[in-house]
Amino acid sequence: MTQSGTPILRIGTRGSPLALVQAHSVRAQLALNLGTNKDSIEIVVIRTSGDAIQDRPLSEVGGKGLFTKEVEEALLGNRVDIAVHSAKDMPTMSQPGLTLAACLEREDPRDAFISRSARSLMDLPRGATMGTASLRRQAITMAIRPDLRVVPLRGNVETRLRKLDSGEFDATLLAMAGLKRLGLTEHATHVMSVEEFLPAVAQGAIGLEAREGDKHTRDILARIDHADTSIAVSCERAFLAELDGSCKTPIAGHATLQGNTLHFRGLIARPDGGAAHDIAGNGHLRDAVQIGEEAGRELKHAAGPRFFD
Repeated sequence: MTQSGTPILRIGTRGSPLALVQAHSVRAQLALNLGTNKDSIEIVVIRTSGDAIQDRPLSEVGGKGLFTKEVEEALLGNRVDIAVHSAKDMPTMSQPGLTLAACLEREDPRDAFISRSARSLMDLPRGATMGTASLRRQAITMAIRPDLRVVPLRGNVETRLRKLDSGEFDATLLAMAGLKRLGLTEHATHVMSVEEFLPAVAQGAIGLEAREGDKHTRDILARIDHADTSIAVSCERAFLAELDGSCKTPIAGHATLQGNTLHFRGLIARPDGGAAHDIAGNGHLRDAVQIGEEAGRELKHAAGPRFFD
């Protein structure tokens, strides 16, 4: 706090263990950059609809914005100065008056296969149960193993691991980024390569949102922005926006940078894994948004207007 007891910045976040780890990481980087004590930056925990609703898939109750809505409302209401999100949870369009101002350096974007009875997805016995709340993970799993039974699985990382241990299902898939941030990588049975299991858009990235009119805070966030991550995420989110992507749509997309060249791969699929279309492309990093948009348009055309019906 300042001498008056007022924090110099207020960070809004969900209250899950992973969200808090991410918020504390942001606070540490800001404190280091500003040359201040981390206690002068306040972390404000905000309960979101996504945290409150645990008995139904997100696709049935409003999609991924349920994990950001209340935090964004606190930002718009000037109750916090920065909103910290898992970037993959962010809707493709920010609420009016808000902007994705920065990203921290991306953690491992891959998915981890986790099972107590099988070494890999292919080793699961016929008819085994896969627990996941993600239509993307469901669709890719079903495309690889149509014999498996996919069952809904909600809750934070620790809750999902407990349900796996209790035998409610035979396997699950979780983001390696979350496992690493929580110190739980020993639970990963097999790490799926990006080539075999394409990640969600912005998976592994932490997004920092600010008010558009708050130039002071935006300038501070620009100092901790990881440029390569922000460029890659901008490409992926442009791809998702072009497809009007939400939690009702199995979509995957991942961009990487090599020098000044951006490489992108995207995929759309039916939830049952019965059909899928993918695309790959590259170009100069300055054209990241355009590369994502063009990939989205091409896949939309290839799939046809009734693909997701």
